[in-house]
Amino acid sequence: MVSNQKTPEVKVSSVESGRMMSGPLVETRSSQRKGSVVLWRSDLGHLVLRLLCMLTSVAALSFMVTAKEASTVSIYGFQLPIYSKWSFSHSFEYVVVISAAVAAHSLLQLLISASSLLRKSPVILSRNHAWLIFAADQAFAYAIVSAASAATGVTNLNRTGIRHTALPNFCKPLHSFCDHVAISIAFTFFSCILLAASAVQDVIWLSNN
Repeated sequence: MVSNQKTPEVKVSSVESGRMMSGPLVETRSSQRKGSVVLWRSDLGHLVLRLLCMLTSVAALSFMVTAKEASTVSIYGFQLPIYSKWSFSHSFEYVVVISAAVAAHSLLQLLISASSLLRKSPVILSRNHAWLIFAADQAFAYAIVSAASAATGVTNLNRTGIRHTALPNFCKPLHSFCDHVAISIAFTFFSCILLAASAVQDVIWLSNN
């Protein structure tokens, strides 16, 4: 005998099928949005680092080129006129040149980054671009830290004088000059730290792409 029982049919409502089909799409779109937000924050951080590096380099340059003062100093009881200027020291000239180069580099990268963000495109376009920026950041970081170190040695000598000689602490009569130089060197070290941070950001981008 043949049974007249019908096989039960399974019906999937249009709402459930829509949920099943839209689920992966929603997850994909959500992940894409999260990735876009992370990329935007990274690009914004890149922009901020460039801006800060440019400002600190310009500050270091400004304080150094305005470092000059005239005064008198007592040596063996004689009052001698002295005049000090940043261009009298090769180390200070080195700081000026490197600070100007770092400021120009940071300004160029800042303009490129801002233009990319306005166009809503990535700041770093390719791995070759990232390697180029990384190499430039590293080179300028090493150059500016060497300039700051050389200038620090000269400034320390001006403050302490030379032992077993009659040369005094020149920063007492030339306090304004020494203060300008000290502030310039401090900003130079800040620029080095910011360049190092930019280089680390470049490495992170290269490791993720």
